[in-house]
Amino acid sequence: MAYDTDLSFIYKNYTRIIFGINSVKDVGAEVDYLKCSRAFIVTDKGVEAAGLVEKVQKALGSRFVGMYDECPQDSGYHIANQAAEMAREAGADCLVSVGGGSVIDTAKGMAILLKEGGRLEDYSGFQLLTRPQTPHIAIPTTAGTGSEVTYAFVLKDYEKNQKLLYGDDYIIPNTAILDPVMTQTLPPMLTATTGMDALTHAIEAIHALQAEPISDTMAFGAIRLIMQYLPRCVENGDDLVARGQQQIAATMAGVAFSNAQVGLVHAMAHSIGALCGVPHGLANSILLPYVMKYNMDECPDRYAFVAEAMGVKEKGMSDEEAAEAAINAVWELTKRMGVPQKLREVGVTEDVLPQAADMSLSDGSLVYNPKMIFEAEQVLEVYKEAF
Repeated sequence: MAYDTDLSFIYKNYTRIIFGINSVKDVGAEVDYLKCSRAFIVTDKGVEAAGLVEKVQKALGSRFVGMYDECPQDSGYHIANQAAEMAREAGADCLVSVGGGSVIDTAKGMAILLKEGGRLEDYSGFQLLTRPQTPHIAIPTTAGTGSEVTYAFVLKDYEKNQKLLYGDDYIIPNTAILDPVMTQTLPPMLTATTGMDALTHAIEAIHALQAEPISDTMAFGAIRLIMQYLPRCVENGDDLVARGQQQIAATMAGVAFSNAQVGLVHAMAHSIGALCGVPHGLANSILLPYVMKYNMDECPDRYAFVAEAMGVKEKGMSDEEAAEAAINAVWELTKRMGVPQKLREVGVTEDVLPQAADMSLSDGSLVYNPKMIFEAEQVLEVYKEAF
Protein backbone atom coordinates (compact mmCIF):
# COMPACT_ATOMS: atom_id res chain seq x y z
CA MET A 1 0.00 0.00 0.00
CA ALA A 2 2.99 2.33 0.37
CA TYR A 3 3.09 4.78 -2.50
CA ASP A 4 5.94 4.81 -5.00
CA THR A 5 8.76 7.30 -4.55
CA ASP A 6 8.11 8.64 -8.06
CA LEU A 7 4.39 9.12 -7.38
CA SER A 8 2.87 12.28 -8.85
CA PHE A 9 0.07 14.06 -7.03
CA ILE A 10 -1.87 17.31 -6.67
CA TYR A 11 -2.12 18.94 -3.25
CA LYS A 12 -4.50 21.85 -2.60
CA ASN A 13 -5.13 24.10 0.38
CA TYR A 14 -7.10 27.23 -0.45
CA THR A 15 -8.17 28.44 3.00
CA ARG A 16 -6.67 31.36 4.92
CA ILE A 17 -6.39 30.18 8.55
CA ILE A 18 -6.57 32.58 11.50
CA PHE A 19 -5.76 31.03 14.89
CA GLY A 20 -5.69 32.39 18.42
CA ILE A 21 -7.61 33.03 21.62
CA ASN A 22 -10.29 35.66 20.88
CA SER A 23 -9.32 35.68 17.19
CA VAL A 24 -13.06 35.77 16.41
CA LYS A 25 -12.73 39.51 16.99
CA ASP A 26 -10.91 39.61 13.64
CA VAL A 27 -13.96 38.48 11.64
CA GLY A 28 -14.80 42.03 10.55
CA ALA A 29 -11.29 42.55 9.24
CA GLU A 30 -11.53 39.23 7.40
CA VAL A 31 -14.76 40.36 5.72
CA ASP A 32 -12.89 43.47 4.59
CA TYR A 33 -9.97 41.34 3.40
CA LEU A 34 -12.39 39.47 1.14
CA LYS A 35 -13.54 42.85 -0.22
CA CYS A 36 -17.04 42.25 1.13
CA SER A 37 -19.25 44.45 3.29
CA ARG A 38 -22.56 42.64 3.96
CA ALA A 39 -22.11 39.50 6.07
CA PHE A 40 -24.87 36.99 6.76
CA ILE A 41 -24.44 34.61 9.71
CA VAL A 42 -25.39 30.91 9.48
CA THR A 43 -25.69 29.05 12.79
CA ASP A 44 -27.94 26.95 15.03
CA LYS A 45 -29.98 27.55 18.17
CA GLY A 46 -27.50 25.81 20.48
CA VAL A 47 -24.56 27.90 19.35
CA GLU A 48 -26.68 31.02 19.64
CA ALA A 49 -27.85 30.09 23.15
CA ALA A 50 -24.22 29.64 24.22
CA GLY A 51 -23.59 33.31 23.40
CA LEU A 52 -21.13 32.56 20.61
CA VAL A 53 -23.10 34.22 17.83
CA GLU A 54 -23.29 37.44 19.80
CA LYS A 55 -19.47 37.58 19.81
CA VAL A 56 -19.39 37.26 16.02
CA GLN A 57 -22.19 39.74 15.43
CA LYS A 58 -20.50 42.29 17.66
CA ALA A 59 -17.20 41.84 15.84
CA LEU A 60 -18.93 42.28 12.47
CA GLY A 61 -20.47 45.57 13.53
CA SER A 62 -22.23 47.37 10.70
CA ARG A 63 -21.21 44.60 8.28
CA PHE A 64 -23.86 42.28 9.80
CA VAL A 65 -27.02 42.18 7.65
CA GLY A 66 -28.91 39.11 8.87
CA MET A 67 -28.85 35.58 10.25
CA TYR A 68 -30.25 32.10 9.79
CA ASP A 69 -30.16 30.24 13.12
CA GLU A 70 -32.20 27.08 12.56
CA CYS A 71 -29.68 24.59 11.15
CA PRO A 72 -30.51 21.13 12.53
CA GLN A 73 -28.08 18.33 13.42
CA ASP A 74 -28.58 16.82 9.96
CA SER A 75 -29.09 19.77 7.68
CA GLY A 76 -30.83 19.26 4.35
CA TYR A 77 -31.51 20.68 0.90
CA HIS A 78 -34.58 22.50 2.13
CA ILE A 79 -32.60 24.22 4.87
CA ALA A 80 -29.91 25.50 2.48
CA ASN A 81 -32.56 26.65 0.00
CA GLN A 82 -34.54 28.52 2.66
CA ALA A 83 -31.48 30.10 4.28
CA ALA A 84 -30.04 31.18 0.92
CA GLU A 85 -33.28 32.97 0.08
CA MET A 86 -33.09 34.85 3.38
CA ALA A 87 -29.48 35.82 2.71
CA ARG A 88 -30.37 36.98 -0.80
CA GLU A 89 -33.19 39.14 0.52
CA ALA A 90 -30.77 40.66 3.04
CA GLY A 91 -28.39 41.60 0.22
CA ALA A 92 -25.55 39.50 1.63
CA ASP A 93 -22.26 39.42 -0.26
CA CYS A 94 -20.55 36.92 2.06
CA LEU A 95 -21.41 34.20 4.58
CA VAL A 96 -20.09 33.63 8.10
CA SER A 97 -20.84 30.15 9.44
CA VAL A 98 -20.64 29.72 13.21
CA GLY A 99 -21.06 26.12 14.34
CA GLY A 100 -20.22 22.52 13.61
CA GLY A 101 -20.17 20.51 10.41
CA SER A 102 -23.89 20.77 9.70
CA VAL A 103 -23.79 24.57 9.94
CA ILE A 104 -20.65 24.93 7.82
CA ASP A 105 -22.01 22.49 5.22
CA THR A 106 -25.27 24.45 5.03
CA ALA A 107 -23.29 27.61 4.35
CA LYS A 108 -21.35 25.83 1.59
CA GLY A 109 -24.61 24.98 -0.12
CA MET A 110 -25.85 28.55 0.36
CA ALA A 111 -22.63 29.90 -1.19
CA ILE A 112 -23.55 28.12 -4.41
CA LEU A 113 -27.12 29.37 -4.45
CA LEU A 114 -26.22 32.99 -3.78
CA LYS A 115 -23.86 32.95 -6.77
CA GLU A 116 -25.64 30.63 -9.20
CA GLY A 117 -29.32 30.91 -8.24
CA GLY A 118 -31.80 28.03 -8.46
CA ARG A 119 -32.11 25.32 -5.83
CA LEU A 120 -29.38 23.13 -4.38
CA GLU A 121 -30.87 20.02 -6.01
CA ASP A 122 -29.74 21.54 -9.34
CA TYR A 123 -26.05 21.19 -8.41
CA SER A 124 -25.77 17.59 -7.28
CA GLY A 125 -22.40 16.04 -8.16
CA PHE A 126 -18.68 16.71 -8.06
CA GLN A 127 -16.51 19.44 -9.56
CA LEU A 128 -19.33 20.88 -11.69
CA LEU A 129 -18.91 24.57 -10.81
CA THR A 130 -16.99 26.83 -13.18
CA ARG A 131 -16.20 29.88 -11.03
CA PRO A 132 -15.57 30.96 -7.43
CA GLN A 133 -18.69 31.02 -5.26
CA THR A 134 -19.91 33.44 -2.59
CA PRO A 135 -17.10 34.22 -0.10
CA HIS A 136 -17.41 32.18 3.10
CA ILE A 137 -15.74 32.59 6.50
CA ALA A 138 -16.08 29.47 8.67
CA ILE A 139 -15.82 29.65 12.46
CA PRO A 140 -15.96 26.08 13.87
CA THR A 141 -17.36 25.60 17.37
CA THR A 142 -16.71 21.86 17.80
CA ALA A 143 -13.58 19.77 18.30
CA GLY A 144 -13.42 18.17 14.91
CA THR A 145 -15.52 19.00 11.85
CA GLY A 146 -12.66 19.87 9.47
CA SER A 147 -15.32 21.23 7.11
CA GLU A 148 -13.79 24.69 7.47
CA VAL A 149 -11.05 23.67 5.02
CA THR A 150 -12.62 20.99 2.83
CA TYR A 151 -14.09 20.86 -0.66
CA ALA A 152 -16.95 18.54 0.37
CA PHE A 153 -20.24 18.92 2.18
CA VAL A 154 -23.00 16.54 3.17
CA LEU A 155 -26.70 17.44 3.29
CA LYS A 156 -29.69 15.19 3.79
CA ASP A 157 -32.42 14.51 1.27
CA TYR A 158 -35.33 14.15 3.68
CA GLU A 159 -37.66 12.74 1.01
CA LYS A 160 -35.29 9.84 0.28
CA ASN A 161 -33.98 9.67 3.87
CA GLN A 162 -30.42 9.68 2.56
CA LYS A 163 -27.33 11.84 3.05
CA LEU A 164 -25.81 13.09 -0.20
CA LEU A 165 -22.21 14.13 -0.73
CA TYR A 166 -21.22 17.18 -2.77
CA GLY A 167 -17.71 18.17 -3.69
CA ASP A 168 -16.19 21.13 -5.50
CA ASP A 169 -13.00 23.11 -5.06
CA TYR A 170 -14.94 26.33 -5.53
CA ILE A 171 -16.84 25.90 -2.26
CA ILE A 172 -13.84 25.50 0.05
CA PRO A 173 -14.25 28.29 2.64
CA ASN A 174 -12.06 31.30 1.95
CA THR A 175 -11.17 31.79 5.62
CA ALA A 176 -11.26 29.66 8.77
CA ILE A 177 -11.09 31.38 12.16
CA LEU A 178 -9.94 28.96 14.87
CA ASP A 179 -10.66 30.51 18.26
CA PRO A 180 -10.34 28.14 21.26
CA VAL A 181 -12.83 30.28 23.19
CA MET A 182 -15.51 29.32 20.65
CA THR A 183 -15.25 25.67 21.75
CA GLN A 184 -14.88 26.30 25.49
CA THR A 185 -18.53 25.58 26.35
CA LEU A 186 -18.79 22.44 24.20
CA PRO A 187 -20.00 19.61 26.50
CA PRO A 188 -17.55 16.75 27.23
CA MET A 189 -19.33 14.08 25.14
CA LEU A 190 -19.73 16.40 22.13
CA THR A 191 -16.07 17.31 22.51
CA ALA A 192 -15.15 13.63 22.52
CA THR A 193 -17.28 12.58 19.55
CA THR A 194 -16.43 15.56 17.34
CA GLY A 195 -12.78 15.05 18.25
CA MET A 196 -13.09 11.43 17.17
CA ASP A 197 -14.51 12.69 13.89
CA ALA A 198 -11.22 14.53 13.39
CA LEU A 199 -9.23 11.40 14.28
CA THR A 200 -11.26 9.44 11.74
CA HIS A 201 -10.52 12.06 9.07
CA ALA A 202 -6.80 11.75 9.74
CA ILE A 203 -6.68 7.94 9.81
CA GLU A 204 -8.85 7.56 6.72
CA ALA A 205 -6.67 10.12 4.91
CA ILE A 206 -3.68 7.86 5.63
CA HIS A 207 -5.33 4.68 4.35
CA ALA A 208 -7.20 6.29 1.43
CA LEU A 209 -6.14 5.38 -2.10
CA GLN A 210 -5.19 9.02 -2.85
CA ALA A 211 -2.83 9.27 0.14
CA GLU A 212 0.35 11.17 -0.67
CA PRO A 213 3.33 12.60 1.24
CA ILE A 214 1.95 16.04 2.11
CA SER A 215 -1.47 14.81 3.23
CA ASP A 216 0.28 12.06 5.20
CA THR A 217 2.34 14.67 7.04
CA MET A 218 -0.76 16.70 7.90
CA ALA A 219 -2.64 13.59 9.04
CA PHE A 220 0.32 12.32 11.09
CA GLY A 221 0.59 15.65 12.90
CA ALA A 222 -3.17 15.72 13.50
CA ILE A 223 -3.18 12.24 15.06
CA ARG A 224 -0.27 13.12 17.33
CA LEU A 225 -2.06 16.24 18.60
CA ILE A 226 -5.43 14.50 19.03
CA MET A 227 -3.98 11.67 21.10
CA GLN A 228 -2.32 14.20 23.41
CA TYR A 229 -4.93 16.95 23.66
CA LEU A 230 -8.42 15.52 23.02
CA PRO A 231 -8.61 13.73 26.41
CA ARG A 232 -7.50 16.96 28.09
CA CYS A 233 -10.31 18.86 26.35
CA VAL A 234 -12.83 16.28 27.57
CA GLU A 235 -11.53 16.27 31.12
CA ASN A 236 -11.26 20.07 31.41
CA GLY A 237 -13.21 22.17 28.91
CA ASP A 238 -11.55 25.35 30.19
CA ASP A 239 -8.10 24.18 29.11
CA LEU A 240 -7.73 26.63 26.22
CA VAL A 241 -4.29 25.34 25.28
CA ALA A 242 -5.75 21.87 24.72
CA ARG A 243 -8.80 23.31 23.00
CA GLY A 244 -6.59 25.26 20.62
CA GLN A 245 -4.32 22.34 19.80
CA GLN A 246 -7.36 20.15 19.13
CA GLN A 247 -8.73 22.80 16.74
CA ILE A 248 -5.44 22.88 14.89
CA ALA A 249 -5.47 19.08 14.69
CA ALA A 250 -9.02 19.04 13.33
CA THR A 251 -8.11 21.56 10.64
CA MET A 252 -4.96 19.64 9.70
CA ALA A 253 -7.02 16.46 9.43
CA GLY A 254 -9.51 18.33 7.26
CA VAL A 255 -6.78 19.49 4.91
CA ALA A 256 -5.41 15.93 4.80
CA PHE A 257 -8.66 14.21 3.88
CA SER A 258 -9.74 16.95 1.50
CA ASN A 259 -6.72 15.90 -0.55
CA ALA A 260 -6.41 12.17 0.16
CA GLN A 261 -10.17 11.45 0.65
CA VAL A 262 -11.73 9.10 3.19
CA GLY A 263 -13.25 5.61 2.91
CA LEU A 264 -15.56 2.97 4.35
CA VAL A 265 -15.95 4.57 7.78
CA HIS A 266 -17.54 7.66 6.29
CA ALA A 267 -19.71 5.73 3.86
CA MET A 268 -21.12 3.67 6.73
CA ALA A 269 -21.46 6.66 9.08
CA HIS A 270 -23.39 8.65 6.48
CA SER A 271 -25.84 5.78 6.03
CA ILE A 272 -26.42 5.00 9.68
CA GLY A 273 -26.72 8.71 10.37
CA ALA A 274 -29.39 9.18 7.72
CA LEU A 275 -31.41 6.12 8.77
CA CYS A 276 -31.05 6.26 12.56
CA GLY A 277 -30.05 9.83 13.36
CA VAL A 278 -26.71 8.87 14.90
CA PRO A 279 -24.53 12.02 15.02
CA HIS A 280 -21.73 11.83 12.46
CA GLY A 281 -18.79 12.03 14.87
CA LEU A 282 -20.30 9.39 17.14
CA ALA A 283 -20.95 7.05 14.20
CA ASN A 284 -17.38 7.52 12.98
CA SER A 285 -16.00 6.88 16.46
CA ILE A 286 -17.83 3.57 16.81
CA LEU A 287 -17.11 2.33 13.29
CA LEU A 288 -13.45 3.39 12.98
CA PRO A 289 -11.70 0.46 14.74
CA TYR A 290 -13.94 -2.11 13.04
CA VAL A 291 -13.19 -0.70 9.60
CA MET A 292 -9.47 -0.58 10.40
CA LYS A 293 -9.69 -4.24 11.39
CA TYR A 294 -11.51 -5.05 8.15
CA ASN A 295 -8.97 -3.17 6.00
CA MET A 296 -5.86 -4.30 7.85
CA ASP A 297 -4.79 -7.16 5.59
CA GLU A 298 -4.78 -4.72 2.65
CA CYS A 299 -2.71 -1.92 4.24
CA PRO A 300 -0.91 -2.94 7.46
CA ASP A 301 1.94 -0.55 6.62
CA ARG A 302 -0.48 2.37 6.57
CA TYR A 303 -1.84 1.50 10.00
CA ALA A 304 1.70 0.98 11.26
CA PHE A 305 2.26 4.62 10.25
CA VAL A 306 -0.86 5.53 12.25
CA ALA A 307 0.54 3.60 15.24
CA GLU A 308 3.73 5.62 14.99
CA ALA A 309 1.74 8.86 15.08
CA MET A 310 -0.19 7.57 18.10
CA GLY A 311 3.00 6.70 19.91
CA VAL A 312 2.13 3.01 20.25
CA LYS A 313 4.53 1.51 17.69
CA GLU A 314 7.29 -0.22 19.63
CA LYS A 315 10.72 -1.17 18.33
CA GLY A 316 10.74 -4.52 16.57
CA MET A 317 7.02 -4.60 15.84
CA SER A 318 5.92 -5.92 12.47
CA ASP A 319 3.49 -3.83 10.44
CA GLU A 320 0.69 -6.17 11.47
CA GLU A 321 1.56 -5.90 15.16
CA ALA A 322 1.76 -2.11 14.94
CA ALA A 323 -1.58 -2.00 13.11
CA GLU A 324 -3.19 -4.03 15.90
CA ALA A 325 -1.69 -1.61 18.42
CA ALA A 326 -3.25 1.31 16.54
CA ILE A 327 -6.69 -0.33 16.55
CA ASN A 328 -6.42 -1.03 20.26
CA ALA A 329 -5.33 2.57 20.87
CA VAL A 330 -8.55 3.82 19.23
CA TRP A 331 -10.62 1.61 21.53
CA GLU A 332 -8.66 2.71 24.60
CA LEU A 333 -9.07 6.37 23.70
CA THR A 334 -12.84 6.10 23.31
CA LYS A 335 -13.16 4.07 26.52
CA ARG A 336 -11.15 6.67 28.40
CA MET A 337 -13.52 9.40 27.21
CA GLY A 338 -16.68 7.36 27.83
CA VAL A 339 -17.74 7.19 24.18
CA PRO A 340 -20.09 4.29 23.29
CA GLN A 341 -18.37 1.29 21.69
CA LYS A 342 -21.25 -0.36 19.81
CA LEU A 343 -24.03 0.75 17.47
CA ARG A 344 -26.68 -0.91 19.62
CA GLU A 345 -25.73 1.47 22.45
CA VAL A 346 -26.80 4.52 20.40
CA GLY A 347 -30.25 3.43 19.25
CA VAL A 348 -29.38 1.45 16.11
CA THR A 349 -31.46 -1.69 15.63
CA GLU A 350 -30.16 -4.79 13.90
CA ASP A 351 -32.97 -4.85 11.33
CA VAL A 352 -31.77 -1.58 9.74
CA LEU A 353 -28.24 -2.84 9.03
CA PRO A 354 -28.96 -4.48 5.62
CA GLN A 355 -30.54 -1.25 4.35
CA ALA A 356 -27.61 0.76 5.68
CA ALA A 357 -25.18 -1.59 3.92
CA ASP A 358 -27.03 -1.19 0.61
CA MET A 359 -27.03 2.59 1.01
CA SER A 360 -23.30 2.65 1.77
CA LEU A 361 -22.49 1.12 -1.62
CA SER A 362 -23.65 4.31 -3.35
CA ASP A 363 -21.66 6.66 -1.11
CA GLY A 364 -18.80 8.39 -2.92
CA SER A 365 -16.45 7.90 0.04
CA LEU A 366 -16.31 4.16 -0.68
CA VAL A 367 -14.34 4.70 -3.88
CA TYR A 368 -11.18 5.58 -1.94
CA ASN A 369 -11.22 2.75 0.59
CA PRO A 370 -8.01 0.65 0.41
CA LYS A 371 -9.97 -2.60 0.27
CA MET A 372 -12.24 -2.81 -2.74
CA ILE A 373 -15.91 -3.38 -1.88
CA PHE A 374 -18.38 -4.62 -4.47
CA GLU A 375 -21.15 -6.24 -2.44
CA ALA A 376 -23.42 -4.95 0.31
CA GLU A 377 -22.67 -8.15 2.21
CA GLN A 378 -19.09 -6.96 2.73
CA VAL A 379 -20.32 -3.76 4.38
CA LEU A 380 -22.96 -5.66 6.37
CA GLU A 381 -20.18 -7.83 7.81
CA VAL A 382 -18.54 -4.74 9.31
CA TYR A 383 -21.85 -3.33 10.57
CA LYS A 384 -22.53 -6.62 12.39
CA GLU A 385 -19.10 -6.52 14.03
CA ALA A 386 -19.78 -2.97 15.21
CA PHE A 387 -23.33 -3.72 16.32
